[in-house]
Amino acid sequence: MSPARGRAAVSRKTYVTNLKNELLYVALGGSGEIGMNVNLYGCNGKWVMVDCGVTFADPQYPGIDLILPDLAFIEERLGDLVGIVLTHGHEDHIGALPYLAEDLGVPLFATPFTAGLIRGKLEEEGNASRVKLKTIQVGEGFDLGPFHFTFVPMSHSIPESSALLIDTPYGNIFHTGDWKLDATPVIGSPATGEQLSAIGDAGILALVCDSTNVFNMEASGSERDVRAGLMEQVAKAPGRVMVTSFASNASRLHTLGEVARETGRQLCVAGRSLDRIIKVARATGYLKDFPELISPEAAMRLPRNKVLVIATGGQGEERAALGRVAAGSHPISLDAGDTVIFSSKQIPGNEVAIGLIQNKLAAKGVMMVNDRQALVHVSGHPGRPELAQMYRWMRPEVLIPVHGEMRHLMEQARFALSEGVERALVQTNGDIVRLAPGEPTKIGHAHHGRLVLDGDVILPGDGGTINERRKLAVNGQISVAVAIDKGGRMLGQPQVRLQGIPVEEDRDPFVAEVADALVQATRQGGRDRAKLREALRLAVRKVATRWTGKKPIVDVLLIEA
Repeated sequence: MSPARGRAAVSRKTYVTNLKNELLYVALGGSGEIGMNVNLYGCNGKWVMVDCGVTFADPQYPGIDLILPDLAFIEERLGDLVGIVLTHGHEDHIGALPYLAEDLGVPLFATPFTAGLIRGKLEEEGNASRVKLKTIQVGEGFDLGPFHFTFVPMSHSIPESSALLIDTPYGNIFHTGDWKLDATPVIGSPATGEQLSAIGDAGILALVCDSTNVFNMEASGSERDVRAGLMEQVAKAPGRVMVTSFASNASRLHTLGEVARETGRQLCVAGRSLDRIIKVARATGYLKDFPELISPEAAMRLPRNKVLVIATGGQGEERAALGRVAAGSHPISLDAGDTVIFSSKQIPGNEVAIGLIQNKLAAKGVMMVNDRQALVHVSGHPGRPELAQMYRWMRPEVLIPVHGEMRHLMEQARFALSEGVERALVQTNGDIVRLAPGEPTKIGHAHHGRLVLDGDVILPGDGGTINERRKLAVNGQISVAVAIDKGGRMLGQPQVRLQGIPVEEDRDPFVAEVADALVQATRQGGRDRAKLREALRLAVRKVATRWTGKKPIVDVLLIEA
């Protein structure tokens, strides 16, 4: 945490274990939800953390963009935490590191591409020199306390996504991270079926497995398939084409580079996160044959059918490039006859934001194509056929579903049992699972929760500040200032100010009635200022409730004359 940031101290009562003769697993994020992945493994007195991600705020957190995991459980055991291992570079796996890694004070371990993304984030936060970041090559192993880790390359929608083979004195764990099976990847060389089967042959105590697409009856598909779909859509587009995708999807960037070249279009990117990903990818040996990029200004000077733009903002982010283009506040403009291709899956919860941007584009006459209309996107997570294949390769003693809401976790457990896995254990954030010795079982509960990044301060997600903000958002606020004499009687007229009170054109008569209620409340006088202030507060809220049906926050200022 940088010196400018504050952190509310909260006393937490958590499960205590000495770990001396047991292997434990605890999720502090990502189990029972999609996003904010944090996994802990404990063995022989030491802990290791796998991933440390964020999730993005919804309307129940007014004024908040990022939500961080509450790590109080492991913060109480920092002397036993030996390191943090990162499976890949998506925000829901590394996004909390710039804000929390410095306080944890342990080294980070990541493959080169993931390390490049983390380093950039730490530099932006100003604490890169205070966080030790160790780069491990894809496929390599290393020791960390009583654990031996091996990065096993897997396919996903970002380079160097890795499963973790974790060798412990009690048996091996295969922690999949985010993954899919892709027989024809365009970037990287994922582990083969033979290699994964060999890992299973050595014995797997626990398979800790991604549950995101467990309801998909078909496999996720290959990036090569997307290339043909994008080629078709871009080739037939009469005007400018803008493709929006997740910035981190370097495979999709590679594909779009090929599509631009083969359709005779110049390539332009719009969005800071795209610039960052391309820079890190090139520095770590990817996107070597990516076309030379042109500026937005140069793109606007080209004939409309000679430009392809890759833009951020496909999830409806108002300030991202696509949102600004739709609003007409970006150097690139789109008009009737131009095309926007949404080459990404719509994340649940973003439907309204995406719809607003699409309506603005539609009003301009822009044509739009999404993954329900054409093969312009494939998921980075495994469907049922891929999960079934992983079970056959690993043959675990127990499956632990992660990375999903409760419906995903329960469904993967049922599916695994139907596919011959002997045992499945469904846990959610905070459950302490003893993997060994004995049968895997839940033995306790650890504190877990959410922190919010509010400006430059980290606060509890359920703390006073955020709760007050919710009340303000729902009920509004009234401030009154009342001058009184020593006996508590009012002097002059009270001052009343409203924020968010639904009275609109009736504002003046409402304020007048509030003032009358304040006068009545002070007529009895009294020297007990606390009781007088409370009487004034209740009098104001009573009027507001009668007028509006709401109970606003009422602040009372007493001024003694």
